[in-house]
Amino acid sequence: MIYAALVLVVLLLTIAIASWSSAPFVPTRTKDLSRILKLANLKPGQNFYDLGCGNGKVVFFIGKNSKAKAFGIEMALPIYFWAKIKQIFSGCKNCQILYRNFFKVDLTDADVVYIFGYPISLKLRVAKKLQKELKPGAKIISYSFKIADWQPILIDKPAKDQIPIYIYQIKDKV
Repeated sequence: MIYAALVLVVLLLTIAIASWSSAPFVPTRTKDLSRILKLANLKPGQNFYDLGCGNGKVVFFIGKNSKAKAFGIEMALPIYFWAKIKQIFSGCKNCQILYRNFFKVDLTDADVVYIFGYPISLKLRVAKKLQKELKPGAKIISYSFKIADWQPILIDKPAKDQIPIYIYQIKDKV
């Protein structure tokens, strides 16, 4: 009984740490997946990264509906296991779910990065990493929140009741 409680505490701690890192697990709305795919405008062989992929919903949709390689990065252990099980049963050959802290993942080969993060974490931590590591021309898709001090190339919000999606593009290396 004590071991089960200890395992539960450890699992809950990984969720708390992941939430503190960028944002809590909030699944992307299913009705927004097609918008994200269209905005990503992926070409065959390009690399799509979902930072804090949660259950992998976006990764699997991108992987199944494009010829890009889709990577999901998740550090909350229970949610990672959920996504990994979905990966096994999805049959998506170009999808990969990785158990990592995305701040420690090399993104230099990314063509498109998708993220849901709180504005403060996007501004203080994520933006610096993306600007430093992404190649010129790489796109960033931010679901729901703007990246402070960055100018989006597009804000996609087709209707009043829809969540805004902000598109950014890396112009130069810092």
